[in-house]
Amino acid sequence: MEFGFTAEDEEFRREVRAWLGEHADGTQDRRSWERTLGKAGWIGLGWPESGYGNRTATLTQQVAWAEEYARSSAPPRSGHIGENLLAPTLIAYGTEEQKSRFLPPVAAGDELWCQGYSEPGAGSDLAAVRTSAVLAPGGAYYRVTGQKIWTSLAHEADWCFVLARTEAGSRRHHGLSFLLVPMDQPERIEVRPIRQLTGTSDFNEVFFDGAHARVEHVVGGEGAGWRVAMSLLGFERGVSTLAQQVGFAAELGRVVRAAVDSGAVRDPVVRERLVRQWAELRVMRWNALRTLGGSAAEAGASSVAKLLWGGWHQRLGELAMQVRGAVAGVGPVQWSGAAPYELDEFQRLFLFSRADTIYGGSDQIQRTIIAERVLGLPRELKGAA
Repeated sequence: MEFGFTAEDEEFRREVRAWLGEHADGTQDRRSWERTLGKAGWIGLGWPESGYGNRTATLTQQVAWAEEYARSSAPPRSGHIGENLLAPTLIAYGTEEQKSRFLPPVAAGDELWCQGYSEPGAGSDLAAVRTSAVLAPGGAYYRVTGQKIWTSLAHEADWCFVLARTEAGSRRHHGLSFLLVPMDQPERIEVRPIRQLTGTSDFNEVFFDGAHARVEHVVGGEGAGWRVAMSLLGFERGVSTLAQQVGFAAELGRVVRAAVDSGAVRDPVVRERLVRQWAELRVMRWNALRTLGGSAAEAGASSVAKLLWGGWHQRLGELAMQVRGAVAGVGPVQWSGAAPYELDEFQRLFLFSRADTIYGGSDQIQRTIIAERVLGLPRELKGAA
């Protein structure tokens, strides 16, 4: 495998670092920050074409951008769903009118997106979705009715791409369509935040009650939803995985320092776990680079990546609590029962990471994908006891 950074890449990295150092001061809210990124052309570096207000970059330059962003004090991104999921899907399957309408606002940071896939009873088993989209009289738009859940950033989003059934009576992968639905429909769309163990509400339930989606905003054509949806999931784990690992490395460093400060590092079992976490993180990095370099099989690559980082991050959360000892069970502010319990950094890491092996496709689903699509093992019998 050959994956390295050229002199031009390092010059690009220095440009990125300097720009972030000047602009990422932490004073802007997330939506304003997206517009700042868009104005400078930093949104859409991985798109295969420019012309939407974005600049383009090579694969190695995209890696450099992602790594430097993760190392900076820049706020978490609100626009990554539109930039990294919707945009590549539109470029691959959208009409020229759809690309001209939706890509420039994404590149400018003006329109934010959320993903309407999972439903109660149809999470990892996405083919079980029941949300319907019925063509209204006159044929100008669909009426979307149903419920989506675990919808990241729905409370901030301007648009949602929704997988829905446009063919009455269809089952599983058939009769599905990929629709672009405006969220500014207060009488037809309700967003309810989901309070997590950490006390935050990044995820939401979204209820559609006859929400309108125009017929020209169906991507890939009616009935092609499953193919489009699966292609989108392939875009979900790419360069961003390497940026995620920069964040993981920073978290691991803080856990190591806590182990030294508490004296837990003197325990040989703790030392062994710390070393193992470091080694596994290196393996994840090289696996991600190998995948980006094109030497890994396409089928199953994203499932392998999800299995690797989901379990790793969950174990890191457990280790963070272990090195702190008994004090890890007590908040920095004594809880009296009257005020919300305040969590410290390691407690938030531990509680949030409990879901790492579930969201984005559970470990069981990822193993099934690898077994059936890569190893060629017999498919699981649906409905078997």
